[in-house]
Amino acid sequence: MVDVFVGIGSNLGDRRSHVRLAERALGAISQSGKLELSPIYETDPVGPEPQGKYLNAVARFQTVLEPSRLLDALQTIEHSAGRAAPACRAKWRPRTLDLDVLLYGDRVIDHGPLVVPHPMMHRRWFVLKPLVDLDPHVVHPRLGVTVGQLLAGLEPRPDGAL
Repeated sequence: MVDVFVGIGSNLGDRRSHVRLAERALGAISQSGKLELSPIYETDPVGPEPQGKYLNAVARFQTVLEPSRLLDALQTIEHSAGRAAPACRAKWRPRTLDLDVLLYGDRVIDHGPLVVPHPMMHRRWFVLKPLVDLDPHVVHPRLGVTVGQLLAGLEPRPDGAL
């Protein structure tokens, strides 16, 4: 089994219900039966299109699913929350549910639609803060520093935990 960290985001509809749906669904695919969920933060959106604030969190669990199978499972969960299939999505758009593989153990993966560690996670407070809440000592496999160190290097943000 491998430790996986998955980013969770929602800024359409009942955001809290979408995050809770993700928590339940991710717990169901966890092979250990244990899922840790960070605090939930309300954050400003990223991108050029005006849109509502996000609720963001990170889930940690263990899986035996290979990375591509995990991605398939995440897309199925997103679809169950009303998100369009990947082929029909536009970048930077509002979404009912967004699930991203942030870390898959200490592996570096770069094939097809799956890039791990997530290519922008080291620059995003809304990813690093909840990840640090779960484990500040996790090492970014490309950069060789802890997520706690990465967060400390970002501009301070107000504590938006809900």
